[in-house]
Amino acid sequence: MPGLLRYCLGNIFMDKLDSRILQSLQENFPLCQRPYDVIAEKLQMSPDKLFDRIQSLVSRGVIRRIGVSLDSRKLGFISTLAAVRVKKELVDKAAEIIGQFDEVTHSYLRNDQFNIWFTIIAADQGRIDDILEQISSALSLANSEILNLPMKRLFKLDARFNASP
Repeated sequence: MPGLLRYCLGNIFMDKLDSRILQSLQENFPLCQRPYDVIAEKLQMSPDKLFDRIQSLVSRGVIRRIGVSLDSRKLGFISTLAAVRVKKELVDKAAEIIGQFDEVTHSYLRNDQFNIWFTIIAADQGRIDDILEQISSALSLANSEILNLPMKRLFKLDARFNASP
């Protein structure tokens, strides 16, 4: 397309409008009934065109999710990073057991001695202990096969990405 500035971000080709959309979604997201209308107006485009462009970014894997990040501590919750060591043939079973708890926010498989890592956000330490005990019991884990690593010090990371060419 003549006149269309395109650039590559990793393996993904985007144009300047894609970049502006990504920046708008990450910064000062409007808290109103129709936030995408506000963003579309700011970008001087129709809400339908904005939606189509966002869908394209999702389908190409540029955007995985759009959502709010809450500070669970300020809401009175506590959290921990946990890990289990399970045999390779038990990974699927372990993932299913770990995933059944609403308090588990995410989990991931690692190629490490402790191979399934997950975070728990709960109302209190007793609930975290209960969840870890249920997981340990369901998987017949020894104490040395489960880790509970509560936060000692907060390192605040900014998960926004500069999408400018």
